Amino acid sequence: MSDTVIDANSEVLMHFDLKLEDGSAADSTRVNKKPAKLVMGDGSLTPNFEACLLGLAEGDKKSFTLAPEDAFGQPNPDNIHHMDRTRFSSDMAISEGMIMGFGQPDGREIPGIIRSVAGDSVTVDFNHPLAGQTVIFDVEILSVSKPSA
Repeated sequence: MSDTVIDANSEVLMHFDLKLEDGSAADSTRVNKKPAKLVMGDGSLTPNFEACLLGLAEGDKKSFTLAPEDAFGQPNPDNIHHMDRTRFSSDMAISEGMIMGFGQPDGREIPGIIRSVAGDSVTVDFNHPLAGQTVIFDVEILSVSKPSA
């Protein structure tokens, strides 16, 4: 056991379970038995998630309930786009609830959720799937270290 506590420069290896208020699982590192590794401040977690981890030490288990504003934010209507069906491959089956990757000009791909298909119009929601949700963040800290310079 190290006595290192998580601070703004820590590298953290942890298991986490992300659940919705109704108890349904949204994400978990335990499913594949692969803990998450992150460097505080690297942008992989929101500042609010990181704030929950500060001060925890190896072996700690803690549960946090985060309001939508502290987790993935509220859905932004500007992130909902209506696209012409011709922008999708004609042999592609598109259905409501489907999550697809959309290429960006810079080469990155962002996920979009198909919200509706009506004739030649496809409504795609680029908000985070958990936007607007209160989430419960259960963490188990496996190790805390300082990244080697």
